Amino acid sequence: MSIDDLIRAHNAGEAAATSHLLELLYAELRRIASRLMSRERPGHTLQTTALVSEAYLRLVGGGSTEISDRKHFLCLAATTMRNILFDHARERDAIKRGGGAAHVTLDHSWLAAPEESMDTQALKEAIEALSKEYPRHVRVIDLRYFVGFSVEETADLLQVCEKTIKNDTQFAKAWLRRRLVA
Repeated sequence: MSIDDLIRAHNAGEAAATSHLLELLYAELRRIASRLMSRERPGHTLQTTALVSEAYLRLVGGGSTEISDRKHFLCLAATTMRNILFDHARERDAIKRGGGAAHVTLDHSWLAAPEESMDTQALKEAIEALSKEYPRHVRVIDLRYFVGFSVEETADLLQVCEKTIKNDTQFAKAWLRRRLVA
């Protein structure tokens, strides 16, 4: 069975097709997850295999995700993996900052210099806002920065020219920067 046949069978609700689809695309999903994990801090508690598994479960676990083709599936997987990493970072930050524990005021002389870190929740919200107005631009950002695809790979996957990818990247970066600084 071809990947397109398996996708059609998956969309029709055939669980065996969904399982076989994972087997055929597993290497590509691991490559995406590996690229994403290479950008994470050392000692991250999520492993590549766990990221692939969780993304796959979120994508097809309920069976309600319509997939149009291989490229669409990979774009959905990249976005899902990005969201998993954002959620994981938000949970880690919540735990690091007390996670619901009673707050106690300390003398600031006891504190080390504050750790510089990106507000992952603000970034996630900014990307969600961008996706409402410019969905293709978010797919470009997902593929270029979160997955690590080249301009050429991204253009091929989204079936647009390389100049469009470069323009979308520049626009999205400026839009997100403006949103996060404001």
